[in-house]
Amino acid sequence: MKRTVFSVIIILITLNLASGQIQLERVEPMFWWAGMKSPDLQLMVYGENISETDVSLEYPGVELVSVAKVQNPNYLFIDLKLSETVKPGSFVLLFQKENETVETYKYELKAREKGSASRKGFDQSDVIYLITPDRFVNGNPDNDAVESMKELPDRTDRDGRHGGDIRGIINSLDYLQDMGFTAIWLNPVLENNMTQVSYHGYSTTDFYKVDPRYGSNEEYRELNDELDKRGMKLIMDMIFNHCGSEHWWMEDLPMNDWINNYPEYKITSHRRTVNQDPHASQADYKAMVDGWFVPTMPDLNQENEFMKNYLIQNSIWWIEFVGLEGIRQDTWPYPDKQMMTEWTHRVLEEYPDFNIVGEEWSLNPAIVSYWQKGQRNFDGYECHLPSLMDFPLQDAVSRALRENEDWGSGLVTLYEMLANDFLYPNPENLVVFPDNHDMSRFFVQMGEDVELLKMGIAYFLTTRGIPQLYYGTEVLMSHPGDHHGDIRAEFPGGWADHDINAFTGEGLTSDQKEVQNYISTIQNWRKNKAVIHHGKLMHFVPENGIYTYFRYNENEVVMVVLNKNREGKTFPTERFSEIIEGYSSGKEIITSESISDLSELKVPAKAAMIIELK
Repeated sequence: MKRTVFSVIIILITLNLASGQIQLERVEPMFWWAGMKSPDLQLMVYGENISETDVSLEYPGVELVSVAKVQNPNYLFIDLKLSETVKPGSFVLLFQKENETVETYKYELKAREKGSASRKGFDQSDVIYLITPDRFVNGNPDNDAVESMKELPDRTDRDGRHGGDIRGIINSLDYLQDMGFTAIWLNPVLENNMTQVSYHGYSTTDFYKVDPRYGSNEEYRELNDELDKRGMKLIMDMIFNHCGSEHWWMEDLPMNDWINNYPEYKITSHRRTVNQDPHASQADYKAMVDGWFVPTMPDLNQENEFMKNYLIQNSIWWIEFVGLEGIRQDTWPYPDKQMMTEWTHRVLEEYPDFNIVGEEWSLNPAIVSYWQKGQRNFDGYECHLPSLMDFPLQDAVSRALRENEDWGSGLVTLYEMLANDFLYPNPENLVVFPDNHDMSRFFVQMGEDVELLKMGIAYFLTTRGIPQLYYGTEVLMSHPGDHHGDIRAEFPGGWADHDINAFTGEGLTSDQKEVQNYISTIQNWRKNKAVIHHGKLMHFVPENGIYTYFRYNENEVVMVVLNKNREGKTFPTERFSEIIEGYSSGKEIITSESISDLSELKVPAKAAMIIELK
């Protein structure tokens, strides 16, 4: 009897071990939605020896089209087709071996939110506030250190994690709304489970999971819900070019060409102009596009069809799950450009009024304009990217305000850069900005000259395009040198031990309070100004250190004057007659002062005037 019992136990253990050889670990995307415009859905399934199974399902309106087995037996790629009439609900994916079910996965098709497909993306009516989440506000100290995350917090390390999170951003929304911001763009919030320097977020280790040191997927969605209550928008920072070297799949890649130049990586040449250069060699193109950004950021191969679908579906999943109104795509010229065309097309097919902005860090507008939707390029390349970061204009503004006034320098630098707008199919949809997380703060660029900063901010808030300010610009955040960890310093008042608090005003200098109020005044005025959002722009050649331009439509004209001189200037306005004819007075919106006679204007030293003409 004992021998029989022992034999049964051995048989049961053997069966358990055998069944354990097939173990399902991941299905991505984890769920989807009924009623999407595209009927196609591809699931990436990961688990030990999962390719040894046969897959089946039964659900009205869901067709199992194909199951692809790849080089690694631990992966399957399942193609489904969803009918137009498929209903929200759940079905079971059966994984069988020799007619026995060894694994199951309950897959859900959720109901879409009402109006999801017609969501309105960020546009010229918005002012975007860019936040580096780890350095903004620590709203939940309990998630600073998470057991499953490799890097612990260290606020003494400028490259370390400091503890800012999504809860801190939610707690700060009233402040941002009062300041006049209407949209926020967060540097990446997805899991970055890297050993070190993970705070910036650009080394993704899980494309479907918010980093738990920031919060959860549900908290990210809560942030969007709170923004919606305030009529504000959320822009997600995405990276298709690379992942983190400690991404979960790096230990068990699906196939040899999932990552470019692996395992013997090569760093990209960073010669981005190979995308546009009519004389570029294929060798140089591949050296740029297929190289790794840095050694800890493996280059994703977007020419791999499974990788391409994975990334495209991931972006749509986040739009639908969170309720995003925009995407900022990192390192735009580095991924395969044909894939990027398909991505923008598929996103805009699902969400026609959505907006996407790409980062092409070039100071040449001919290079930047190559990517914008509607551009007719010499090589026939067509992209569907609606917006780009206007790096050429950022550089021009920074130089124009710092340079001495001369025939070829000073404000004319700005004037002539804006004259390049003919290169863009839609310059009004470019994102304009004084600084961001990768460059010196605008206050530093201006040599910590408060008046120059205010002039620059006034320009960015009234010129064509969609303005974006970096967190802390409104309180003159500064830094020594150009180290990214110093540029991305903690926002004053974001931690309990701060002596200075930008939210309450405690400890702020008079200059900081003045700039905070200055920006708030212009932005809150701007909110309801269609002439600034969608009006045309006419500018006049700068003269004697003064640059004048107008925003106008059928109903309204706004005059903006930038005076770089160290003294106030009075000048006649007759040269502007073609635009101001019929107007005799005005109101300056920063000071609320009335102007009774427009025949001449007196502009204060080193100042901007924004005048509603009457």
